Amino acid sequence: MSEIRDTRIEIPDEAREGLVDLLNSQLADATDLYTQVKFAHWNVKGSDFIQLHELFDEAAAHVLEFTDLIAERATTLGGTAHGTLRQAAAGTSLSEYPEGQFDGMDAVAAVADQVAVYAASTRQAIEESDKLGDAASSDLFTEVARQIDKDLWFLEAHLRSTD
Repeated sequence: MSEIRDTRIEIPDEAREGLVDLLNSQLADATDLYTQVKFAHWNVKGSDFIQLHELFDEAAAHVLEFTDLIAERATTLGGTAHGTLRQAAAGTSLSEYPEGQFDGMDAVAAVADQVAVYAASTRQAIEESDKLGDAASSDLFTEVARQIDKDLWFLEAHLRSTD
């Protein structure tokens, strides 16, 4: 459990502890996802290079924005945001980016797989934060889910172009 500082936010301490743990879990996943999407951005190869390079960069920018929102919500609730790379590596639920998946659509598939895992965990976080009585955190996760689902749609559209 996280150590919680006093705040005037009316959510009970026990619920805030659970929320901060949930937020830190999502922060770890978002930090990991950001680095994986940037890894694909830097290393993608093939005839669609520039299009995919830019697509990955835009998706990474969205995820980076989420890390800040999530971390700030954890501290708002009286917790500590665990957002270093080492903390993210220790806490992520994502698998490692597949070795050598840099060729065009292979890279898109690898990124789409990780984005889909993050999207699913974000929807679970919506439910969990709602159960803990925090509509604001639930709304934050809804905002994240809305954008991450859109990014996943863009990635999947590229994969369907090869059908």
